[in-house]
Amino acid sequence: MAGSGSSMLYSFLLFVVTFSLQEMFRVKLASSELFTILGGFTSSLIFLMLLTFIGNYQETCGIKTGWGAVITAEIVALIAAGTVHRVCITTCFLFSAGLLYEVNKLSGIVESKGKRY
Repeated sequence: MAGSGSSMLYSFLLFVVTFSLQEMFRVKLASSELFTILGGFTSSLIFLMLLTFIGNYQETCGIKTGWGAVITAEIVALIAAGTVHRVCITTCFLFSAGLLYEVNKLSGIVESKGKRY
């Protein structure tokens, strides 16, 4: 399993690459309805990577993670989605809510397996 430091580095690099590619293809992502939905999905991936980065940073510093990290990552992702198209904001929010639910469920499974030992 990856440590907090390497996971933090990889998530930040993926965040930068995804955000850069989204901004490079901004016109293409706003050109049709399907691409607009794809733009919202890529923004939700930005949310996931930024949430991972912030969580690992807080864990490295010894700070308790909470809803502040989620809200901060969501605001940044929604602003990134807003640079592409207005509809991307809505689809980003919906995809991010789904991703957050799945990450929370996965975290509960991993945490429960860790307590058995």
